[in-house]
Amino acid sequence: MKGIIGKKIAMTQIFSEDGKIVPVTMLEAGPCVVTQIKTVEREGYNALQLGFEEAKERNLNRPRRGHFESKSL
Repeated sequence: MKGIIGKKIAMTQIFSEDGKIVPVTMLEAGPCVVTQIKTVEREGYNALQLGFEEAKERNLNRPRRGHFESKSL
């Protein structure tokens, strides 16, 4: 599966070659950090958990803070 993780910054418009206005979304992409690797042996499926954008520690609940601390993130 391919994709992009980002944060919407703004909407704007550009002009196509024939002069038509095209609405576009501006995104801030990356850097993304792998926060967990899930495997078939442990969780029953393969997956990556990605983190994007830094969060202030005071805005994290205790389980999420513990998850990040155990991974040294």
